[in-house]
Amino acid sequence: MAKITRETYSWRCSLARKETWHPTWSHSSGDWSVDFRVSGRRIRKKLGLADRGLRDLAIQTARELYREAWEASAKQQPAADAVTFAEAARLYIGAGGEERFLPKIVMYFGPEIQVRDVDALAVERAAGALYPDAKPETVRRQLRVPIRAVQNFALGKRRERIEDTRRVRWLSPEEAERLLASAAQPEKIGLRDPNRETLRKIVFMLGTGAGPGETMALTGEGWNAATREWWLPGTKFVYRARFVCLPERTVSLIGEIPENGPSFVAPNGQPYVMTEALLRNSDCGRFTSRIHAVRRVA
Repeated sequence: MAKITRETYSWRCSLARKETWHPTWSHSSGDWSVDFRVSGRRIRKKLGLADRGLRDLAIQTARELYREAWEASAKQQPAADAVTFAEAARLYIGAGGEERFLPKIVMYFGPEIQVRDVDALAVERAAGALYPDAKPETVRRQLRVPIRAVQNFALGKRRERIEDTRRVRWLSPEEAERLLASAAQPEKIGLRDPNRETLRKIVFMLGTGAGPGETMALTGEGWNAATREWWLPGTKFVYRARFVCLPERTVSLIGEIPENGPSFVAPNGQPYVMTEALLRNSDCGRFTSRIHAVRRVA
C-alpha cells in the first residue's frame, strides 16, 4: 500500500472540500472550466487546457483567476473611509432609502464623524443617549437597522432599486363590461373554461383592485360572507396586507366561494402552484394570455 504523506493528505482534503473556484473537466467541451461568484458577479469560463491530465495546472490557473477576481472586486468597492456618516445618510436618502429615523441619528453623530468610525461602541453610546428607556426591539428598529443601512450603502452593498416599468392598461366602464361579457362565453372565443374560472378571477380583480398573483393565491378562509369582506394577506414583493370589500355584483358573478382551500383555480379545476415569481405577477403567463384573448374579442 502506498504511503500517504501529509502533503498528499492535504491535497486530497482540498479536493474533497471542492472550493468554489475549483475547476471541473467538461467531457462535452473537452476542457477544464471554472464557475464561481465574486461579490455577486458570476465568473464562468474555459481555461484553455484541453487535456484532462493537466489537473494540477487547471487548479493553479483557477486559483489565480479567483484571486484576481477578488482583487478587482475590492478595487471597485467605493472607499467609505473618507465619507462622513452625515454625507452617506444624505446620499442614502436621496437614493430612495428610508429617512424616518435618520435625522435624529445624524444630529447625534454630528457632521464630522466618518462612516468607518461608527463601530459597535459608537452605536451602543448612541443607543444610551437616544433611547435610554426603549425596548431592545425599538433600539434595533430605530437605531441599529438605519445605521447599518447607511453603512451598507456607503460600502456599495445596497441593492439597486429597480423601477417597475410594466405597462399599465386602464379600462373604461364600457370596456370592462365588454370584457366581462366575453369572459362569460369562453366557448365562443376558443377558450376551454367550462366553469368560467377566468371570468371569476377577472371579476374579482376588477371589483377589488387585486393583482393576478395574489388573486390566484387566495383561500376561502379569508372570506366573510356577512360583510362581503376578504382578507388579502399581501405578498412579499408587491402588495400589502389589507381587507377589501366586494361589491354585490362582484360577489354575484364570482358565485360559490369555498370555505377553505383555493378560491380561484385554473380552468381545468386544478389549484395553482404558488411561487415567488407568481406572487410578484412575473409568472402569470397563461392567465394573462387568457385575459388578453378575452380582451381582443371584447
